[in-house]
Amino acid sequence: MIEWLGQVLGIGWKITPAGGLTGDAFVAEKDNRRLFLKRNSSPFLAVLSAEGIVPKLIWTKRMENGDVITAQEWLEGRALKSHEMQHQRVADILHKIHHSTELLHMLLRMGRKPATSDDSLENIKDLLNSRGLIEQHVEVQEAIDYLEQLLPRTRNQELVVCHCDINHNNLILTEDSNIFLVDWDNAMIADPVTDFGMLLKWYIPKENWNDWLMRYGVTPTRNMFERMYWYLIHDALQFLSWHTKREEAAKVVERLNDLKEINEQVRTSIL
Repeated sequence: MIEWLGQVLGIGWKITPAGGLTGDAFVAEKDNRRLFLKRNSSPFLAVLSAEGIVPKLIWTKRMENGDVITAQEWLEGRALKSHEMQHQRVADILHKIHHSTELLHMLLRMGRKPATSDDSLENIKDLLNSRGLIEQHVEVQEAIDYLEQLLPRTRNQELVVCHCDINHNNLILTEDSNIFLVDWDNAMIADPVTDFGMLLKWYIPKENWNDWLMRYGVTPTRNMFERMYWYLIHDALQFLSWHTKREEAAKVVERLNDLKEINEQVRTSIL
């Protein structure tokens, strides 16, 4: 792969793996210039670049085997720190994404179907059953019960483009003070609470949730929090299944404890 990239870029480029789970990302350097290269990025990347949500897309090339390589501008910067997730600019970039008709139309043209909560519930139940997790853990049984009870509250919502992996490592602050949201592999058309519920849970003190939501641009309602907790449960179950498949025992315990906490919050604050 690195040899092929060297042929595409030409003489003098130094190419090194950029890390990550898939091994599909690389950094190319030459004469103090750096590019971020990735194999088989989504065509969605071009629209994200045009919207200023990710660093500028420089070029796209198709390999002989059908793989597509994209090159993005490399910007010096760092991931946001956890406490910086409370900044207004994070709320602003999420609001921009959730209200972008260009992003939504592009995902629809790519054949992405909106992710309904009914389908999501059936899918997660099938996944958990296949791993035997519902029978093994009372916390999982309780979580599924809450998903079923709250399911009617999640229906008939406006579905938008969601990033679906909002964590501080995916928000990059550049040296010239721009913020970009990267790693769009999990993007979906879904209820926007999928994104800001994750952000609220992990980064915003609970007493500040209403204030953050107002700054994002919505008025907090009971239904919003019901939906938010529905997706937090679903997210926790997905991570539990993922770590179980990878046989990461410590992470499984961590996710079970997280699920217990969410279940308790649903039991005492929502139902």
